[in-house]
Amino acid sequence: MPVKPISLKHFLTLPVAESYGKEYIKANIPHREPFLLVDEIRLLEKGKKYIGVHQVRPDEYYFQGHFPGKPVMPGVLVIESMSQAFGGAVMSAVAQDKKTIPLFLSISEAKFRGMVRPGDTLEMPIEILRLGRISKIYSEAYVQGKLCAQATLNFILGDFPHD
Repeated sequence: MPVKPISLKHFLTLPVAESYGKEYIKANIPHREPFLLVDEIRLLEKGKKYIGVHQVRPDEYYFQGHFPGKPVMPGVLVIESMSQAFGGAVMSAVAQDKKTIPLFLSISEAKFRGMVRPGDTLEMPIEILRLGRISKIYSEAYVQGKLCAQATLNFILGDFPHD
């Protein structure tokens, strides 16, 4: 039986060593609007602890169909936001040659516990459990201090597709 992860909620109150904006994030991952789902990364402890932040805008493309009149950010996109926050934080150190990209290897023990709505600020504390060609993180997602999602994510560095 899997061991229950310790909550990362306390990360939200830790002092921030540095904060990185969209230009830094875009320099580290290939995602672009409208699929860039992280706006800021807060460094807590280099190589170990971060917080990804996404300001969930009412005009996000997926709200048109999920769900009309009662918009909710899809849970899989919350997981994707966690992934992008991780990549945006550390890819410059892990894939220095820029010839590889992080790809999902697995998603385990994902749980969805609350809704993310337009106008919400999604805060995603990330703990890096292993960093390298194969990386592993545990992340949670919070809105106004309420846990909305959690998952363990595994990544592998894949070759960047040729043009």
